[in-house]
Amino acid sequence: MSASVQAISSPMDSAAVRRRDWLIISLVGAAHSCSHFFQLVLPTLYLSLANEYGYDFAQLGLLASIFFLISSIGQASSGFIVDRVGPAPVLRFGLVCFVVSGLLIATSNGYAMLAAAAAIGGIGNSVFHPVDYSILNHRVSPQRLGHGFSTHGLTGNLGWALTPVFMAGFIYLADWRTAAVAASVLVAVVLFMTWLGRDMLAGRNEEQRPAGREPQAEGKAVQAAGQAEADLSKQSVGRTLQTLLRQPALWGAFLFFACTSISLSAIQNYTIPMLGSVYGVDKVLAGSALSGYMIAAAVGMVAGGFLVSSTPRSELIVFITLVLAAVFFTLLASGWVGPALALVFVALAGFFSGVSNPSRDMLIRRVTPKGATGTVYGLVYSGMDVGASLAPVGFGLMLDAGLTRGPWMGAAASFVVAAVLAMAVGQVAATRAKA
Repeated sequence: MSASVQAISSPMDSAAVRRRDWLIISLVGAAHSCSHFFQLVLPTLYLSLANEYGYDFAQLGLLASIFFLISSIGQASSGFIVDRVGPAPVLRFGLVCFVVSGLLIATSNGYAMLAAAAAIGGIGNSVFHPVDYSILNHRVSPQRLGHGFSTHGLTGNLGWALTPVFMAGFIYLADWRTAAVAASVLVAVVLFMTWLGRDMLAGRNEEQRPAGREPQAEGKAVQAAGQAEADLSKQSVGRTLQTLLRQPALWGAFLFFACTSISLSAIQNYTIPMLGSVYGVDKVLAGSALSGYMIAAAVGMVAGGFLVSSTPRSELIVFITLVLAAVFFTLLASGWVGPALALVFVALAGFFSGVSNPSRDMLIRRVTPKGATGTVYGLVYSGMDVGASLAPVGFGLMLDAGLTRGPWMGAAASFVVAAVLAMAVGQVAATRAKA
């Protein structure tokens, strides 16, 4: 009998179950870090590619656009595949795409190969949210699911942080082609780890249901949504999509992710110039403040993993923390605080936004129909791509028009709208649970 089967047959919270849970969380986290790591591989090579081929920044930026455009389309659709063939093979496919993309970059002889590498990398990147959340929801015990969600977010941030150091180190020691090969090798190591752990990542534990929901309540919840108790993964893609599109809660979740992505885009793209124009903070210190936001958000994700189990109403945590983050951005936009306090407020906003993440993911779990975990997470998370594609241009126009504090106000407003949407989605989930 395999270790995973033994663990499943053990008491619900035995040492074997705890060990299995953390192994699964670690494997999923390592794979997710590869996704964020590879999002920055091409941008870290911009200067090297410009020197090698003479490309301008518009051409180089188009490579990143290709990556994320393909990823946004794939993320909305890959969940259907995950729910039908299982997450483990799709996860390995995504990692293989990264390996191939890195090798194409390393052996490229012109723009066509680089564009192909960006497209293949985007295909790989598209699978991770549907895959990761499908595995976490189906394979991790409810007692540690919040920690699984927080670790998932934390490892993504660590992947972003690793890329510039990793790639710059290999470029310094050798050249940019070697750095691209090294990136492929790093992902290949994680791919091998997921292959070794394939039994733990495959299948589902039917005994593990959302915290606070008994089997009878879960069945009634599905019936209250106007669905049969059939597994949506066994229905056609068209029928599954038709069923999901009739659920306002999922549209609310999609808009929630779009709003939080708009806020993050404002912060990532324009906090540095706004700290300079509003508070006279130099670029180096402003850049450190932005790094502080990301670090504080990572710390908040860890804290949120403990907080998520404190109440079954996860939307309350999301509402409170996002409103607090919005308050700090409003104070920043007011210009009333000094430079030192402004840097502190940036970090506090990052912390509270990070705390909301595990509860946010738990909220989506509560409104996900049976057999549609990958599909739902893929669809709602595609809202992030929508927000990320629209916000930079809109906030850039604000700054060009002289509204030097506009992006901070936009971030605050988007967080408040997201908080309200979370309450609305949570209300639907609560109504189902009572039905």
